[in-house]
Amino acid sequence: MYVNLIILSTTNTILFKNGQNLGNRVIHIYFHYNEGIIKILKSRTSAIWSKIQRCWNISEDDFDFSIVKIFKGKYNVDISELEVKTSVLLPKGYLEKLQQKQYSDNTIKIYCHYFEKFMIAFSGHQLEEINHDEINAYILKLIQDKNISRSQQNQRINAIKFYYEKVLNDKKAYFDIDRPRKDKKLPNVLSKEEIGSMLKVTTNLKHKCIIALIYSCGLRRSEAINMKLEDIDSKRMMVKIKDAKGNKDRYGQLSIYLLKMLRVYYKEYRPTIYLFEGQNKQHQYSGESITQVIKQAAKKAGIKKRVYPHILRHSFATHHLEQGTDLRYIQELLGHSSIKTTEIYTHVAQTSINKLKNPMDEIFE
Repeated sequence: MYVNLIILSTTNTILFKNGQNLGNRVIHIYFHYNEGIIKILKSRTSAIWSKIQRCWNISEDDFDFSIVKIFKGKYNVDISELEVKTSVLLPKGYLEKLQQKQYSDNTIKIYCHYFEKFMIAFSGHQLEEINHDEINAYILKLIQDKNISRSQQNQRINAIKFYYEKVLNDKKAYFDIDRPRKDKKLPNVLSKEEIGSMLKVTTNLKHKCIIALIYSCGLRRSEAINMKLEDIDSKRMMVKIKDAKGNKDRYGQLSIYLLKMLRVYYKEYRPTIYLFEGQNKQHQYSGESITQVIKQAAKKAGIKKRVYPHILRHSFATHHLEQGTDLRYIQELLGHSSIKTTEIYTHVAQTSINKLKNPMDEIFE
């Protein structure tokens, strides 16, 4: 086991933590033995196994948050103990502004990390004097030399823009930093029959309620985790989703089928604060546990597609569109700021395209 005096929340957890090795500052990477994780570390990072410390180490200078992103979605990534050293390099007001605007801890760490890298690249320059072309050249060099992903490129740009726009209040000069083209990928969806199969094969009542809630309300995984008992309004048949993405609240429709299940679930499990709690009362169910619940249900149902929590949200939106719900209502149910974000489901829904007759079928009639 690749763990030494470190308690991990699950056997599927990867913990990143600051430390030292032979007098050098490093990031320790802890996890239970997993050949898949080891293969990724060897092929895509400069991490080295330490027999003495019983963990993998990567130099702080070589560490980048894109390494964390490699594992997200596949494993439970824990960066809660990862400290970003900001006291020396960050300009006055940068960290304070992030905290004032109540950015998440993860976002603060990423922004601080990438802005420090930016400052190091321009050491010897006055930040206020760095122009638009120099910033673009810096981003382009990262793309060419380090082959950074589109996601990381956007995060680095956002970290830089935050300083000039929010800290210095210089909105015009740095507003049009070149952005990468977005991948035009369509979301994966499940059919109603597949959703039904997942619910039928799930015998654990709590697990069944989790799947039904995420699908029937079109929730993100974090929204299901944060759902409290008080957020279920059975009289109005609504669910309140608080502090969702962008710190926005919204309401969702409470399914009659789900309400019946929740009433039985409450009597059996007696949650105290959160709708879904872990083994310790008053503590939220973990995100990784929800992912595993959904994956296991799909496996039992014989679904061959890659199934993950967000596919239930995609399916919810697509099924609404297919049954004729107005796109504006779907936008509101999903909590999208722009209708353009919701419009992607028009390319997935089986609506007008199914009315067309395939010429292949006509040939063989």
